[in-house]
Amino acid sequence: MVPSNAQPWNFRFTTDKKVQMEGATQVQPSDRYSAGTAYGFDFIPSPAQLEQPSPFFFSLRVPDGNYRVTVLLGSRHRAAVTTVRAESRRLFVENLSTKKGELKEVSFIVHKHSPQIDEQRSMRLKPRELQKLNFDDRLTIEVNGDAPALATLRIEPAPEVPTVFLCGNSTVVDQDNEPWASWGQMITRWFGPEVAFANFAESGETASTFISANRLAKALSMMKAGDYLIAEFGHNDQKQRFPGAGAYYNFATALKTFIDETRARGATPIFVTPTQRRSFKDGHIQETHANYPEAMAWVAKNENVPLIDLHQMTRTFYEAMGEEQSKRAFVHYPAGSYPGQTQDFKDNTHFNPYGAYEIAKCIIEGMKQLQLPFLSALRPEYQAFDPEHPDEIDSFHWNDSPFFEADKPDGN
Repeated sequence: MVPSNAQPWNFRFTTDKKVQMEGATQVQPSDRYSAGTAYGFDFIPSPAQLEQPSPFFFSLRVPDGNYRVTVLLGSRHRAAVTTVRAESRRLFVENLSTKKGELKEVSFIVHKHSPQIDEQRSMRLKPRELQKLNFDDRLTIEVNGDAPALATLRIEPAPEVPTVFLCGNSTVVDQDNEPWASWGQMITRWFGPEVAFANFAESGETASTFISANRLAKALSMMKAGDYLIAEFGHNDQKQRFPGAGAYYNFATALKTFIDETRARGATPIFVTPTQRRSFKDGHIQETHANYPEAMAWVAKNENVPLIDLHQMTRTFYEAMGEEQSKRAFVHYPAGSYPGQTQDFKDNTHFNPYGAYEIAKCIIEGMKQLQLPFLSALRPEYQAFDPEHPDEIDSFHWNDSPFFEADKPDGN
């Protein structure tokens, strides 16, 4: 068992004696995470052998906070292609190729949080969230890819890095299961270990329910001066039907709460207008969000809040793909595409991994327009993205995680 005060935590997954790591714990296939252990393979069977090129999950029990994760990828015995994700399928390393004998080191920041705020308060989770990796008692690393190879793993606290807190709905949330995905779990791919992304979004949320469920309170409890809060709402807010509901009433008031609470902690609020639905007519996207995008822009202007117009960028993106081809950015799959899928998926709101990946790039382009300081952490391999010219779908390679869900996320 790793001592609770061990900082950093070092793990060695290779049996190659030439790969040294000072103070490392040698991991064995028999090491399984449980209530009585602090670390181990998790969720799916351990690799039969440590050098076996098969996907696995590895977890370490840690308190809430930001952690710098450093992976040494590759093998001295074979070529490898490795993808690394963390917690609820947040992408950090994408299809990294190494030749036989080649090892590459990559570092990134993983934010870990639980529902508990303090002794009296906690976030109000939905039933479907109770098993989410984002809210359990450990930090989990998923090693995947065509031929994955992890040699060593280092995890250490990183309280000093600025944190970008993500607040929103199903278009932002970290989706645990295939084939669903959102931009909040893809944007992490493009940033180095100088910034953390903390995703508190959840399917079906509005700006006001996000507050009433103590999701904002949890984010604020972890926020420090110099951090950022990005809020994308309006998608579900437009469906509210109660006295005082409306874009320039309840919605605008809730947005003002996000602004005031964030600024009170010395952090910077940023607004993102809602993603478009895939609703075509005569080759063009039809407006389905009433006046909520305009209300968000109005509040942002009046309160001097930086604004990313994702509403317009996603319209451009979908229309550039075209009515039929744009289905390939959403969860549109015939029955039988996934194990246990008995019905066709025809969802025009929720993205698949490719769609989420492209929209994350839209967000980064919006960040660049705003010249946000944490863009200094943008990885050098990131290339400028134009939603009028999306990436070729067939060039996007995603290794599915082992978990599938037939039920669509809340919200529409």
